[in-house]
Amino acid sequence: MPAVEHVLIIGAGAAGTAAAILLAEAGVSVDLIDNKPDVNALGSGITLQGNALRALRDLGVWDAVSNRGYAFDTLGLRAPDPDGTLLVELTDVRTGGDDLPATLGMYRPDLARILVERAVDAGAKVRFGTSCTALDQDDAGVNVAFADGSSARYDLVVGADGVRSWTRDAIGIELETRSTGMGIWRIFAPRPASVTRTDLVYGGPCYIAGYCPTGEDSLYAYLVEDAQDRFDLTPEESLEVMRGLAEAYHGPWDEIRASMTDPSRVNYTWFETHLLEGAWNRGRVVVIGDAAHMCPPTLAQGAAQALEDATVLAELLLAHDDVIDELWVAFTDRRQARAGEVVAASVQLGQWLLDHEQGDVPGLMAHVAHLLAERP
Repeated sequence: MPAVEHVLIIGAGAAGTAAAILLAEAGVSVDLIDNKPDVNALGSGITLQGNALRALRDLGVWDAVSNRGYAFDTLGLRAPDPDGTLLVELTDVRTGGDDLPATLGMYRPDLARILVERAVDAGAKVRFGTSCTALDQDDAGVNVAFADGSSARYDLVVGADGVRSWTRDAIGIELETRSTGMGIWRIFAPRPASVTRTDLVYGGPCYIAGYCPTGEDSLYAYLVEDAQDRFDLTPEESLEVMRGLAEAYHGPWDEIRASMTDPSRVNYTWFETHLLEGAWNRGRVVVIGDAAHMCPPTLAQGAAQALEDATVLAELLLAHDDVIDELWVAFTDRRQARAGEVVAASVQLGQWLLDHEQGDVPGLMAHVAHLLAERP
């Protein structure tokens, strides 16, 4: 029988919902909670590489994801010139296997809804607007107090509650999250017919200007600059800044910029990073996803690594008869080095840009693609 019978998962993002699906389908009683009021995720679009698509297929949501998203197999590089000249079109590596696209873009809230609905169908009990106030564990389980005054006991608690994880703090894990020095503007907008894949522009007023199709009628576009204090700007001011930066980019950017009219669709964040060294658990509480490792979006691997964490954790819990040290050693061995390489590569790609250094980008990308093509 599985190592656990009753599990609490804190956080209904990619890592939390994936773990809930796999455990609930195997007959484990799963409570999945999130402090947000509903399923809607923050952000605009999301880029999913092949290894993320492989995990989503394993979760039984590939058909729903492929129907809502926009798949493509190439990457374009354009010049920051008045024509947005296409310099090269590269065939991307299908890290999820030859039977899956290399990349798929989709609207982030759509992915969130698909995963939550799948978790419910699998048997997980999902509650939004719910948070924990205390964890008290012993060798056999964890007593959990909730903000509404209720309490419950679980065999295991999974903290999938993001970069500023409450769970991580509650079990005494100290982890420094730092800015890498870059900030990113994102906007969700209509897709021009000319946009059929991700194109990247290096140079101009921004380090990177890019876009990713997310559906037949939608895309998200992004501009990467030096990290600045942009957080007090009104939505209208944010739109004005992003449109001003986008003026330097052309080709499909001309059509994208013309459609950038809705201030509510603009989002600004900093690139941040951290990596939890050593064990990701303390007793019967474990953290996964962004709570354990945070990589800048230069490799588009944040969701993929979160999904891989959940997949490996569920596999080990279902293969063991009890929550023992050997389980945690196996989990650490399979996840820490792989996630760590992805975090390091993501940071390095950005650092080369910050330093205006011509690093071995093709070599690093090839190394990561080879790594990710193997199952975790």
